[in-house]
Amino acid sequence: MSISRGRAKNRGRRHARSASELKSASFRLPPTVSRNVLLEKGSDERFRRLVYDLLTVTSRMVLVREYLGKRMGISAPQYSLLMAIGQFQGQQGVGVTAVAKLVHVSSAFVATETGKLAQAGLLAKRANPKDRRAVQLNLTRAGRGLIERNSAEVRALNDVFFGGLSRSNFAAASALMRALLSGSARAMARLHVREPESWQEAAE
Repeated sequence: MSISRGRAKNRGRRHARSASELKSASFRLPPTVSRNVLLEKGSDERFRRLVYDLLTVTSRMVLVREYLGKRMGISAPQYSLLMAIGQFQGQQGVGVTAVAKLVHVSSAFVATETGKLAQAGLLAKRANPKDRRAVQLNLTRAGRGLIERNSAEVRALNDVFFGGLSRSNFAAASALMRALLSGSARAMARLHVREPESWQEAAE
């Protein structure tokens, strides 16, 4: 047997021993959940994959929102606020507190960012006739025009992003997110920490 063949054989044996030692010494992650509905045959593998997938989808949604905001000449959070106000303003406008609850940020953050949008001429802020201390928000003509000019791109991206959902999948996903919102709020309470006041703060 040649020297080169002998060396190759020895390397193969060392590799086999290393793989065997690594397998025997491998660390087994303790289950990260204990509820039976989140386990499959005692394994939390599907749960971990769900967590990783949710993180990936969230980061991609942030990128899409940043793209749309940049396209419209505003920040990503301002884009979300503008769309929410346009959806719920009705004829009388929508209040700051209502918008804050809808998009899960603080009223102070909504007041600050809508003030910037008002300065840009995209929003109108008026006193609530029923409560002069409260503010009602409406899109201006410029704000409506900005949304309308970009609506085709918004639809195209949403159609692709959510295109894999069937009607039943969509209903299930909506119910899933409501449940996760509730559960995540209870988790924050357990941590005894202040929640971020805005999406920007949460991402930092």
